[in-house]
Amino acid sequence: MPLSAPPPASGQPYVLSATLDNARHLSSLLRAVHFQDHATCFATANGLRVTVEDAKCIQANAFIQAEIFQEFAVQEESVTFRINLSVLLDCLTIFGTGSLPGTTTALRMCYRGYGYPLMLFLEEGGVVTVCKINTQEPDELLDFDFCSTKVVNKIILQSEGLREAFAELDMTSEVLQITMSPDKPYFRLSTFGNAGSAHLDYPRDSDLMEAFHCNQTQTNRYKISLLKPSTKALALSCKVSIRTDAQGFLSLQYMIRNEDGQICFVEYYCCPDEDINEA
Repeated sequence: MPLSAPPPASGQPYVLSATLDNARHLSSLLRAVHFQDHATCFATANGLRVTVEDAKCIQANAFIQAEIFQEFAVQEESVTFRINLSVLLDCLTIFGTGSLPGTTTALRMCYRGYGYPLMLFLEEGGVVTVCKINTQEPDELLDFDFCSTKVVNKIILQSEGLREAFAELDMTSEVLQITMSPDKPYFRLSTFGNAGSAHLDYPRDSDLMEAFHCNQTQTNRYKISLLKPSTKALALSCKVSIRTDAQGFLSLQYMIRNEDGQICFVEYYCCPDEDINEA
């Protein structure tokens, strides 16, 4: 049963309030982008977006649609705040990550606006815990300007295909080289590690390939250290969309289905390390 939060003592209404029958739906998605301590949260009528960045080279976004929540209300056009993601995850899992079968942690999340803490009311088995997490001024975030009209190549792959690739390729390599082409090798992942070069090719008619839209041959390298955090989202996902624009910027969009069958998305943007010109 979702919790009902008491009205704010000051009488000021909440600008954001949300309830969730199962807090694990939120914590598992946030864990998929948890590679830095702090995150910026954006709430609109459509839902919640949580953004994490590192070194102005990689950005991760977790999208939690309003429909995932039992109740989701935003009183302003948009609500933005920065928060310590490590602390938020600790609070969401305050009853532990492995609940007894049949028991879930209900969550009510409330925020009164600029300068106020984010309040969490968590209930499991009749026990209620209240957490107040200080919020901060949001930082200016990178705009990768990755609109669909600028996408040059796009592939949708079943996630198991990419999970196998990360398991087989040499992760001692500093870079992952990605080739996307309308002609052979179509989609190739390459590493250059201590054991030498390794290549993994996916034909366009592979059973793992859900969609293949490649307009030109592109080969770009990306630092594996930047891509490694995205494997958390990959582990949870069922499909992954791999897109590149003309500059070689990479978008990895993971489709994640929760225990209730609801769909959420986690997206990673990554800058190319260097351009490789095809001969």
